[in-house]
Amino acid sequence: MKILLAVDGSAYTKKMLAYLTTHLEVFSASNQFTLFTVQMPLPPRARAAVGAQVVNSYYAEESEKVTAPVVKFLKRHGIDAQVVHKTGAPGELIAKQANAGDFDLVMMGSHGHGALGNLVMGSVATQVLAHCKVPVLLVR
Repeated sequence: MKILLAVDGSAYTKKMLAYLTTHLEVFSASNQFTLFTVQMPLPPRARAAVGAQVVNSYYAEESEKVTAPVVKFLKRHGIDAQVVHKTGAPGELIAKQANAGDFDLVMMGSHGHGALGNLVMGSVATQVLAHCKVPVLLVR
């Protein structure tokens, strides 16, 4: 099974990883795992001021801060994962990656704001659910 793990470094990501590693009868190392993280784009003026090389380096460093501890954690549990990072709107990009990559499942943590919170703030999980053709497992 190909599983896309959407990670952002939050406590909700940690809960999702704990769930994954305590259910190895379902999520064994024989599955193919891909860690996916999304960085929000810098404002256009900032990108223009510092240049593409600095901006791309910044995005790579920020993604590494999120994914390096997750890779280390998964390796301790016998799971090797590919790492992919993108820049843009997280919910939209997670759904696009899941659909384009022929994944069987998307796993992600959910902040659990509730209906009012989603209305006011929006929700990455809501966006993924709205645009993803792949089953999504939200861990809260």
